[in-house]
Amino acid sequence: MRICLLVPSAYGMRGDVRSIVNLAGELAERHDVEIISVRRHRERPFFPVASGVELSWVVDGRPGVRHLLPGGRMRAEVALWRRLRGLRADVIVSTRPGLSVQVARHAPRALLRVAREWGRPPVPAPIKRFYPRLDAVVTSTETARQEWDGLLAGTVPVTAIPDALPAGPWPRSRMDNRIVAAGGRLVPVKAHDRLIRAFAVVAGKRPDWRLRLYGGGPEEKRLRALVGDLDLHNHVYFMGTTSDLTGEFAKASIVATTSRTEVLGMTVIEAMASGVPVIAFDSPRGPGEFVTDGRSGVLVAEGEGEIEAYASALLTLIDDERRRRTLSAGALEAARTYGAPSVAEQWEKLFAATSRPA
Repeated sequence: MRICLLVPSAYGMRGDVRSIVNLAGELAERHDVEIISVRRHRERPFFPVASGVELSWVVDGRPGVRHLLPGGRMRAEVALWRRLRGLRADVIVSTRPGLSVQVARHAPRALLRVAREWGRPPVPAPIKRFYPRLDAVVTSTETARQEWDGLLAGTVPVTAIPDALPAGPWPRSRMDNRIVAAGGRLVPVKAHDRLIRAFAVVAGKRPDWRLRLYGGGPEEKRLRALVGDLDLHNHVYFMGTTSDLTGEFAKASIVATTSRTEVLGMTVIEAMASGVPVIAFDSPRGPGEFVTDGRSGVLVAEGEGEIEAYASALLTLIDDERRRRTLSAGALEAARTYGAPSVAEQWEKLFAATSRPA
């Protein structure tokens, strides 16, 4: 079977890209797999792509590359239409609503056309108009499945399949480093400022513990200023971006996330794969989709006094090594659900069960 995975850019540092790269590598063990990146803006993908996976792009945005068509969005759309209309494959999986609309409109009907969704169902008219032409919609969580199923009102089958972790074996934390780690893009929705403020309380009581922040983004300057304002220079470290977040998490004893919404959840499941308990806010559509409170991590209620409550949860886990190790075992058990072989098998069953249009 030839499977094409269509992404906006395979060259960026995003959880959805990481998930698709992991899935592609596992599927390539048994199928011909191609990742089609609409845009290319750097020489190499941020996350390593398995040698058995073909990688191509529609528009090359690297500096100095000349183009026959005018620049901007129109060039990309025209190039994508051409690519889709001439696509030779058995299955195409598109990974953003905008791309899924284009696949519904322009990909050959002989292909099995599947939309992979992570976020909330958008409400624009094109979704309701064109998604019924697709063969299936796949979400990463059960909550999202219910929301998309409600939006599409039964016009398209909607299935939940989790994100895929990198191929194992995964590095495992020894749980003896006095390190709290956090990962993800430094953007407002991740709310790293909440974590830094909570860690200021921790640093005042347990000064031998450190917070490592992995990632980059537009919030970095503001977050660095906050670290300075709270006099946390010796306690909070900006580690930059990494393509091996699972390996970095394995150096920590706690992984913290304070995101206001963690739809993708790759940070959470990569932490669990390293055997590290997660402390997170119990936000709507958040880590509660992945973490079982008291079994694989700790969930903290949002609202009044949330920073103090989060700091208290961190301190409680810091002071209780036995509990950390118990949660570590629970995290490892939960992570098995997201192993690449198991996830890829669910996709293969979906492809086999979904009939192609006549």
